[in-house]
Amino acid sequence: MAQKPDLATVILRNAMEHGQIDLAWDYTGTGLIIHHGIQQKMSNEEAYATVKRLDEPKGLIWLNPAALNNTYALAMKRERAEAEGVRTLSDLARAVNRSNGGDKRWQLGFDMEFAGRPDGLKPLQQLYGMELSRPQIRQMDSGLVYNAVRDGFVDAGLVYTTDGRIKGFELLVLQDDLNFFPAYAATPVASKAALDRNPGLADDLNRLASLLDNDTMSAMNAEVDIRHRPVKEVAAEFLRSHGLAKEGA
Repeated sequence: MAQKPDLATVILRNAMEHGQIDLAWDYTGTGLIIHHGIQQKMSNEEAYATVKRLDEPKGLIWLNPAALNNTYALAMKRERAEAEGVRTLSDLARAVNRSNGGDKRWQLGFDMEFAGRPDGLKPLQQLYGMELSRPQIRQMDSGLVYNAVRDGFVDAGLVYTTDGRIKGFELLVLQDDLNFFPAYAATPVASKAALDRNPGLADDLNRLASLLDNDTMSAMNAEVDIRHRPVKEVAAEFLRSHGLAKEGA
């Protein structure tokens, strides 16, 4: 099986629609907003049912979702957040806006994809009334945001809620009190052709999905991002421990 890791969201989707990739993990929120342009707020169950229904005619089958919501969030260094009294995104917006009248304006870190997404930075600012000028928006690789928050290069930054560095770096995830971010339930998506060629594949993927939740994924991410173990090694260890891969795989 050939693997193509780290493809950007739109590139990955195009590859799946054109039969260049047979299997990928996707997110219900991404499916709704990016793939189908649906901005309507939905429950987790409604979002899953909608993307499953819309993608089936394309030959893309959404299997069972995991209990893993890898949604976006904004985080601060815990000690700093407690000192500033910031626990929610509304608190953050007020702190940012107050800083605009002083000598040191707050700076926030984001990855480049989020800055341009329709569920990204601009609508987030609009909902929370967060007044950020261009110099206050620091764009960087998503993996560098965690270090930037930890080391004080930015005051807050965009994170993924299952990332092990949140706990490892003593960051505080700020409550999305106005419910801006949709659910991003991780779900295996496979081409119908691939499932037809491999009759047991759907069952294996559904079993794998049933084993994944936020705590499990955070622990595995910490092994990679903090302890610097190879992704393949951590994944293989997890699969073997649940009988989904043979020893030596």
